[in-house]
Amino acid sequence: MSTTLLVTSSPRGAASHSTRIATDLAARLQGANPASRLVVRDLAASPLPYIDPDYYTGIYTPAEARTPRQAEVVGVSDEVLDQVLDADTIILATGLINFNISSTLKSWIDHVARAGRSFSYGENGPKGLVTGKKVYIVLASGGIYSEGAAVQMDHAVPYLRSVLGFLGMTDVEVIRVEGVGMGADATAAALGKATARIDALVAEPVAQAA
Repeated sequence: MSTTLLVTSSPRGAASHSTRIATDLAARLQGANPASRLVVRDLAASPLPYIDPDYYTGIYTPAEARTPRQAEVVGVSDEVLDQVLDADTIILATGLINFNISSTLKSWIDHVARAGRSFSYGENGPKGLVTGKKVYIVLASGGIYSEGAAVQMDHAVPYLRSVLGFLGMTDVEVIRVEGVGMGADATAAALGKATARIDALVAEPVAQAA
């Protein structure tokens, strides 16, 4: 059974455009494969603890020697990472906040990036261990950052591509919902464009199978 992991991070709840589009994508993918399983992690509703000394020391301490606090925070990280390793498809949704991803999604990445579990170092340098995944990034922004003068201010997509690639996830699609801060017409157009992008992405596997 294939598994899709949907990770949302917007603090805007039901008003979030990134969450709306990402949830729609997850539903469409599941509709195309009814036997698949969907796992949802809402980082705004249930934020992960930020990296602290107990986490940092705990991941390098044998399980039987960890303090209760170390065991707790490492256990959270293990759960998050296990979800990633178990998934075939991963959907990451975030708004562009101060030109980068949300702090809650950054914390998720900090828990997922674990030496010895999601990447390793060898004679030839680092090696990503999280392979064979399809990743979709859904990024909502008030302005236009895919082209024009503001391109250089988008640190979210380059960062996500870099860190995901470092971990072994190189099959990445980006769905932008941009211009949602430029009025009702621009928002409607952005949502329509993102939905059309989903239509095309969901149709691709079907066409290939045929």
